[in-house]
Amino acid sequence: MASLAVIATVLIASSVIKHSLVQTMLREEASHFWGLYAASPAQPPPNTHDLRGYLVLRGQSQLTLPDELRGLAPGTHSVGRELVLVEDKGPGRLYLVWLGTQAERLFFWSGTLPLLLCLAALYGASYLTYRFFKRLVSPVSWLARQVAQWDPREPDTTALAPEHLPKEVQGEARQLAVALRGLSERVAAQVARERDFTRDASHELRTPLTVIRVASDLALAGELPPRAVRSLQRIQRSSREMEAVIDAFLILAREADVEPQSEDFGVAEIVLDEAESARDLLIGKPVDLTVVCNAKPRLHAPPRVMHVVVSNLLRNACSYTDEGRIEVIVETDQFVVRDSGIGMTSDAMLRAFEPFYRVDESRQHSTGLGLSIVHRLCQRFGWKVELASVLGQGTTATVRFAP
Repeated sequence: MASLAVIATVLIASSVIKHSLVQTMLREEASHFWGLYAASPAQPPPNTHDLRGYLVLRGQSQLTLPDELRGLAPGTHSVGRELVLVEDKGPGRLYLVWLGTQAERLFFWSGTLPLLLCLAALYGASYLTYRFFKRLVSPVSWLARQVAQWDPREPDTTALAPEHLPKEVQGEARQLAVALRGLSERVAAQVARERDFTRDASHELRTPLTVIRVASDLALAGELPPRAVRSLQRIQRSSREMEAVIDAFLILAREADVEPQSEDFGVAEIVLDEAESARDLLIGKPVDLTVVCNAKPRLHAPPRVMHVVVSNLLRNACSYTDEGRIEVIVETDQFVVRDSGIGMTSDAMLRAFEPFYRVDESRQHSTGLGLSIVHRLCQRFGWKVELASVLGQGTTATVRFAP
């Protein structure tokens, strides 16, 4: 397209230049003829290989002119491929016709042909350059195609074995292939270790929690003082919370395309249960915790994930609220946790979901992981968590279920 544009531009420019040059030449030729005619009226009009001249004196008929020249007014005219100059002087009217054959041949040999040769040389050089660099780049392109076909969990590196490499893969490309094969084997080993850890952790971490839960159930079945009963109930709640956290961590550790075990559950029931557990954190604080269920939405997901989300939001609200109230509102497509705590600045809100970030470093009981875990879990299941806060007035956390 660029070449066609160049050719068209050059041809148009040459046509304009040629037309202008021919007009100038015809005027000079007419001026030269009138000079000769003034010296000798017997001077005939020009008649050469490329130029024809006709002189019609005053009072003479135009029948001596070719048909296409009759009736032309003074000035420059294009008649077919010919350029005609008509000029009036005292003795009569001069017609100069530029046939242009020789000039066109001159323009072709001096302009068009060199241009075509230059373009041909450019195309030839471009093709040779393309072939040269294609030979250089083709091994890298082949390696890129092989890597693009790998399964990240189980990359097949057979094609990158030295005995299977194509002949054109030599030098640096062969070294790159060997390096890629080694890297893929290390990645596969790392993925296998993570998969084994996830499987083993799922079993080994649940076993002691099951023992704790069964032992506490047996202990609660006997006659115990009220203080011991409360302690055992707290142990049971903590074991359930720990089991939910383990499930959530294992879900985050798995690949995104591995669907966790899900079921239908009611959000309001989980909120009420976690709110009851959170009240233990408010013992000794002048803080009221209330739950308002305006709807009873149901979701299809792992229930323990929602336990972890609600628990972390409530724990944050309890940790950073020294007086006032904490309110949890359940709606059809969301639930809201609103507190009257210390609040956050706009800069703190931008970093609220960063791991280990704490708004108040003096509160040692906070690890700074709660909101980060909530954010990652919500992303995993297509929920959306939003924060709104005013420094010194409190924070509102909203979890939306609708996409």
